[in-house]
Amino acid sequence: MTNVKEFEHYSDAEVIDKILQGENQLYEILIRRNNQYLYRVGRSYNYSHHDTEDLMQETYISAFYDLSKFEGKSSFKTWITRIMLNNCYQKKQKYSFKNEKPVDEIFIEKNNPMFHNQVNTGKTILNKELGHVLENALSNIPEDYRLVFSLRELNGLNVAETSEAANISETNVKARLSRAKTMLRAEIEKMYSPEDIYEFNLVYCDPMVHRVMSIINK
Repeated sequence: MTNVKEFEHYSDAEVIDKILQGENQLYEILIRRNNQYLYRVGRSYNYSHHDTEDLMQETYISAFYDLSKFEGKSSFKTWITRIMLNNCYQKKQKYSFKNEKPVDEIFIEKNNPMFHNQVNTGKTILNKELGHVLENALSNIPEDYRLVFSLRELNGLNVAETSEAANISETNVKARLSRAKTMLRAEIEKMYSPEDIYEFNLVYCDPMVHRVMSIINK
């Protein structure tokens, strides 16, 4: 039986090659690497924790069976994020969830992402209360802005990757991100750790791995 830990240092592409050769157990590595990213996407749609977990499971299963279609033109994170986005959108359409407003203004993005290299305040968040404040603030801004903010600032995708994942132009990415920052700054004062937002920690990670792998290994 494959010892997954022996392959944890492999790149995504190397892990995928092994999986396509029949080492299905290594898919666990990709699940663990992307749990946090996919969770943030689902929560950015204002789905509950449990609904987001269901969408993540659906995404991982779809990605596994379509893994041979991954061509490596983008990162695996971007590729699987697009699958998650599509699943979130389809669920929203199915239940006629309408949370967003149309984008009718154009804004110019600041040069630097809001949280990258942000060490100038010297202030450390000692608890997660501020993380909950941001989650609440994000839930109150239009979905178009919230989603781009999550992809760029919380998941760390660059403008091109966000454009590809969300299927919008790079100009729109910049506009929506700038507007999202404007909406959030007044409430949160830019002092929090992005790792605390929409956190999908080990308590949830292990069950997610078990859920997906039990289906794959049937």
